[in-house]
Amino acid sequence: MTRRKLVSGNWKMNGSLGALSELDAIAEAAEAHAGVDVAVAVPATLIAPAVARVATLSIGAQDVHAADKGAHTGCISAAMAKEAGARFSIVGHSERRADQGETDADVKAKAETLHARAMQAIVCVGETLDQREAGEAEAVVTAQIAASLPEGATGAWCAIAYEPVWAIGTGRTPTAGDVAAMHGAIRAKLRAMIGAEAEKVRILYGGSVTPDNARELLHVADVDGALVGGASLTAAKFVPIIAAAD
Repeated sequence: MTRRKLVSGNWKMNGSLGALSELDAIAEAAEAHAGVDVAVAVPATLIAPAVARVATLSIGAQDVHAADKGAHTGCISAAMAKEAGARFSIVGHSERRADQGETDADVKAKAETLHARAMQAIVCVGETLDQREAGEAEAVVTAQIAASLPEGATGAWCAIAYEPVWAIGTGRTPTAGDVAAMHGAIRAKLRAMIGAEAEKVRILYGGSVTPDNARELLHVADVDGALVGGASLTAAKFVPIIAAAD
C-alpha cells in the first residue's frame, strides 16, 4: 500500500525564540509539498510559541514521561506537552537510551501514555557500531521493536524511526541496500506482531540525513520518511529534504 511520507525534524537541545523564524519557511514548504506530512519536535520551552507562530505545522515534544503527574523533577508529561500544543512526541531516541539509560519497557510505557492522550508517537530503535560489525544489527533492532512497540499500535498514531546510532551526527550513513534490508526486517517484525496493520505503520530513517542524501534515502523500499536532526535547524537545509520526499 502507499503510505504518506513523514519528515520530522528534531531540534534536540537547540533553538531559541529567535530561531523560531526558521519555522516560517518550513511551514511554507509543508504547504507547497502537500503530499508530505511535516513535523518538528522542539525543546519543551518552545512548544507553545512554535504552535502560536505556525499553527499549520505539526509541532511535537522530544520526550515525555510515562506518568501523568508526580514527583519527577525536570520531566514533562504527555498531558503537559499536549496542553502546550504538541501533537506528538519522539520516544526512545538513542541519545536518551544511552544518556538517560532508558529501557525498551520505558519507551513502550511512554508511547502508551501518548496514545492515551490522543497524541502520536515516533518510537526510535537502532543499533551501535559494535553491534552492526558483529552482525547483530537486525537481531538487535527487531528485539527493540518487540519490546518497545506499544500495545494496540496502529499506523494512525504510531511510527517507527530506525536510527543507526553510529550514523547520528557523524556524517556517516549506511548504504541504500543496508537501509532497505533493515527497514524490510522491521516491516516483517511488525507483520508478525500486528498483522495487516503493519502495512499502515510508517518507518522513518534517521541518521545524518542531509539535502545531499535525502532523495536516495527517502525512496528506498519501506522508507516512509525521515527523522532529521541537525539539518532540521534551518529552513535552508530542511526544506530540500521535505522536497525530496515529495
